[in-house]
Amino acid sequence: MKTITLDTLLGIDYPVIVAPMFLISNTKMIKAALDAGVSAAFPALNYRTDKELRAAIQDIKTHSSKPFGVNLIVNKSNPTYKGQLETLLELKVDYIITSLGSPQEVIERCKPLGIKVFCDVVDLKYAQKVEALGADAVIAVNNRAGGHAGNISPQELITLLKDNLTIPIISAGGIAKGTDLAQVMEWGASGASVGTIFIACEEADITPEYKQAMIDYGEKDIVRTNKLSGSPLTVINTPYVQQLGTKANLLEWILNHNKTLKKYAKMIIAVRGMKKVEKAAFGATYKTVWCAGPAIEHVHGIRPMKDIIQTLEKEYDHAIGK
Repeated sequence: MKTITLDTLLGIDYPVIVAPMFLISNTKMIKAALDAGVSAAFPALNYRTDKELRAAIQDIKTHSSKPFGVNLIVNKSNPTYKGQLETLLELKVDYIITSLGSPQEVIERCKPLGIKVFCDVVDLKYAQKVEALGADAVIAVNNRAGGHAGNISPQELITLLKDNLTIPIISAGGIAKGTDLAQVMEWGASGASVGTIFIACEEADITPEYKQAMIDYGEKDIVRTNKLSGSPLTVINTPYVQQLGTKANLLEWILNHNKTLKKYAKMIIAVRGMKKVEKAAFGATYKTVWCAGPAIEHVHGIRPMKDIIQTLEKEYDHAIGK
């Protein structure tokens, strides 16, 4: 059965969501994306207080009536989850992207309000669970994603989900050009969530060093580490990352796998990891931990969001013969 495409589902011009990126996504980026004919989302955790989260949502709503979303971490590593959910429901964001936990409560609370719920998945088993719960779409996080990546290739994951689900599949990982977008759509995706190519945009409030690293490093420099958040995370293999190592030490492993301590360990490791990533994003030193995916290969300069998106759109139109 043919499923609805993301542009039709959200009422946008192109089937693209600018992915929510921890400590990178901001209101300037969201507004630029909406103006350019795509959608965008930001992580709720990018705002420390409820007042700041509300201000960000209102700022975007004042600027545009186009649909945007918020990424919500729904497991115990996010102690602000309940409060953030209440705010997103009250302000009626267009959609919520759930990560790292069960989306059941989010789906049940959003349905009556008409708020869509897209769920991050990395395999078929979890995708079928969230479909059964009533998710509106899955975000298929493949092994070419930046940040928390999956283990399955884009084509394999899309095909697997397409053969077994009836809801839309939004591919996440490895989209750098319009031809990449056309390819995942041909495989059966309804659209794509695109992140890495926007990290070095002019609107991003990160250090010049981080942006320059996006230009200087390439796909071969992307490695996975499980020392930051307790889950595998793709980062740029800077000298500090090489010094730090990418494997959790024995204590970290025991804490993260012990059934009794696991929920507490995940919170501790996540908070500690976020502080490391935050330091890298806003206070560049030799201790740099910068998230990115293999699409870094195609970042060659610091450009406005509008230009990056328009290039992607033109390439996509050309690829599909539009």
